[in-house]
Amino acid sequence: MTAILIGTGLGGCSIMRSDDGPFAKMESGDVTGSITPISRAVNYDPTEADLALARNAASDVLTKGSRDSSQPWENPATGARGSVTPLSSAYVAEGKTCRDFLASYVNGTTESWMQGAACKGERGRWDVRTLVPWKRS
Repeated sequence: MTAILIGTGLGGCSIMRSDDGPFAKMESGDVTGSITPISRAVNYDPTEADLALARNAASDVLTKGSRDSSQPWENPATGARGSVTPLSSAYVAEGKTCRDFLASYVNGTTESWMQGAACKGERGRWDVRTLVPWKRS
């Protein structure tokens, strides 16, 4: 009981004036820097390093040859990430075994897809021939 009375008595020292509140008031122009306003958001396009990592993931997932699998990729330098998923069975083009794939690209609030094709090289490694923005048909 004594603790309750002491707590209640000391609580009176923290009474706020009517113009104060538990939260700090900010002027409309104040920016803390922790959150980028949407109007200032940057449109992220894949960098060459991002594309190189996506191509490497495509080559890896196609080399493994497992069906219905995906290979993630990530670029810590840009914050971009995604995954690569083979789309079709192998086919022959210009005398080489090839496969199509779809790659996701995520960076910040930007999400997009890229489509590509890779063909098996002489050493058995898949070489990405094309990697372009995905266009729905």
